Amino acid sequence: MDYRDLKIDIYADGADIEQMKRVYSEGLVKGFTTNPTLMKKAGVKDYKSFAKEAADHIKDLPLSFEVFADDFETMEKEALVLSAIGDNVYVKIPVTNTKGESSAPLIKRLSDKGIKLNITAVFTIEQVKTVLEALNRNTPSIVSIFAGRITNAGVDAEPVIAETKRLCLEHGRSKVLWASSRELFNIIQAERSGADIITITDDLLQSLKTIGRDLNDYSLDTVKMFYNDGKALGYKIL
Repeated sequence: MDYRDLKIDIYADGADIEQMKRVYSEGLVKGFTTNPTLMKKAGVKDYKSFAKEAADHIKDLPLSFEVFADDFETMEKEALVLSAIGDNVYVKIPVTNTKGESSAPLIKRLSDKGIKLNITAVFTIEQVKTVLEALNRNTPSIVSIFAGRITNAGVDAEPVIAETKRLCLEHGRSKVLWASSRELFNIIQAERSGADIITITDDLLQSLKTIGRDLNDYSLDTVKMFYNDGKALGYKIL
């Protein structure tokens, strides 16, 4: 398989604005996602300025920006501000707040207003069902399953994705996103389990062309890498 044969939409996950512009110009991705942790890592100082700059540069692909508040009243106000930045903006709403209280009532209010949402930090089918009950069938939305973290817990994420896809097809306009990717093989897993979208960080994105490589050639390149690195170190065994 060549990476160009993939049918799943690949979204870039990050908050480095120059990196986002470069990736956009390369034309490899179909959308972008961000979150507060990635913004902290990228050193974003002014959230609204960052979001507006990204939206000014990327007008024709989905952009997901996350709310920061923990109370639902403030979350709603933040969501309205973020949504107004551009027609291609999806507002990321966590499935619960830090107290474990469901965001479903807020999701319903926003979705009923026609605001595109990306429901994030979803781990269980029970959460998926609650989210889908709240989402308006006529408003585009994304359900982000944190598959990478699910597998970190020793649980197979593919059945969770497959069941989420089945439920989303029944629901209407919701798309399934495989989030928190750990390796390129996650793209294959996401596609075969029915996900519409997968988010990958820039390091994985830059390795995308290794999908479909001849394994014998890959083996030889690996041996050459070990040999050249050992030679450069100047180590001697004999």
